[in-house]
Amino acid sequence: MSSEPEHRTPSDFRPHRVVVLALDGLLPFELGIPHRIFGRPKDARGRHLYEVVTCSIRPPGPVRTDADFAIQVEHGPEALATADTVIIPASYELGPVFEEGVLTDELAAAFARIRPGTRLASICTGVYVLAAAGRLDGRPATTHWADAERFQRLFPRIEVDADVLFIDDGDVLTSAGVAAGIDLCLHMVRRDHGTAIATEVARRTVVPPHRDGGQAQYIHRPVPDPQQSSTTTARAWALGRLHEPIQLRDMADQESMSVRTFTRRFREEVGSSPGQWLTQQRVERARHLLESTDLSVDQVADAAGFGTAQSMRQHLQTALGVTPTSYRRTFRAAGKADRQVTGRT
Repeated sequence: MSSEPEHRTPSDFRPHRVVVLALDGLLPFELGIPHRIFGRPKDARGRHLYEVVTCSIRPPGPVRTDADFAIQVEHGPEALATADTVIIPASYELGPVFEEGVLTDELAAAFARIRPGTRLASICTGVYVLAAAGRLDGRPATTHWADAERFQRLFPRIEVDADVLFIDDGDVLTSAGVAAGIDLCLHMVRRDHGTAIATEVARRTVVPPHRDGGQAQYIHRPVPDPQQSSTTTARAWALGRLHEPIQLRDMADQESMSVRTFTRRFREEVGSSPGQWLTQQRVERARHLLESTDLSVDQVADAAGFGTAQSMRQHLQTALGVTPTSYRRTFRAAGKADRQVTGRT
């Protein structure tokens, strides 16, 4: 969805209006994500591409947060009728929405103001509101991994995927917990205005323009410009073969691209070279195995694709500042302490 339709002329330019719905019990961090990401992009003439507005389901006034402060919201539910995109951050006070999967009368009245065709998005458990409003029936959606099973039980008609950072289903988008809202908002900027603008926003926000990790898995949906081919297939192919030698030519062949084109597209989408990305994924695989298995350091190095323990030590030292043995000692000890405190086995 573009914020400036093709039939517009420069004289009637209007920024895409993003309305963020602030509900009682909201998480301040998540409320701030849309303002930070959508508040940055500008066109070549320096005009803001988005206008971000926060509203409540009640008349203007204070909205409780899950912290020791409230926020003063200047707009009531009427702002929803002006939105091109509505974003719903997480809240810890959803009441019957969370417990029974139904909207309160007040929230239903507010939702009724949203115009047909408006793009809808949720961050973390904000997805409960979209689901209770019937906007996700028969569609894929995600939420925080720790809440996915409960969400699926409450809304059996929704195709819940707990492994991804976000899901783009066209006019409705959902994201996983907390910082995955950043990934989602950057994706919407990329979808609206292209990779270059989204990457610049990410750079200024000091976050990766594209994150393959998250919820311990990987995004299954493409994130580059819709008009361009994606390197998603090659990344998925490589992730299944991290223990094997992987050549750049092999990855390029998965997308039927030349090495030069593949490398350029890969950098645009991921923000690093294929070689750097492979090393990062191998480091993540090694971390997982060191935390969750009793494999020797040599076996972990082999399973993660480093070949030798010495190579893995060097890469972990560079990436994490610790040796494999130190990392295992720290995180295995933390895991045991957590199980003792919580009673998990």
